[in-house]
Amino acid sequence: MRCQKVTDMTFKEGHEFKIRVKPKDDATQFSINIGHDSDNIAMHFNPRFDYGDDHNVIVFNCLSGGSWGDEHKVGDFPFVRGEECKFHINLSQEQFYIKLPDGSMINFPNRLGDVKYKYFDVSGDAKIVGIKIK
Repeated sequence: MRCQKVTDMTFKEGHEFKIRVKPKDDATQFSINIGHDSDNIAMHFNPRFDYGDDHNVIVFNCLSGGSWGDEHKVGDFPFVRGEECKFHINLSQEQFYIKLPDGSMINFPNRLGDVKYKYFDVSGDAKIVGIKIK
């Protein structure tokens, strides 16, 4: 599994994180992680086209000290294999706010409770086309 990492890029409360990714034509899943490091992920965002028992679902989770929390699944799935997509992420101490490619909004609790993160990665069957924080 390919992983593209960005470290020492600060994303904090009040910023908007814009990301464009392109899933592969035969993508099964990809994930976007935001946190402090690879063992402390505040938001694991994992669109699954066809992965295990999951089909066209977004799975959220949090990794704290190397231990995963409970998965949270969302059925809103505006991703298409092989098509570039763009979405926006904002955060507060309580929540991550994600604007999906179709314009719908979903939230995920900020279980680590911090207002600043500097680790970001994309792994699985998608590549980063562009990222911007403003």
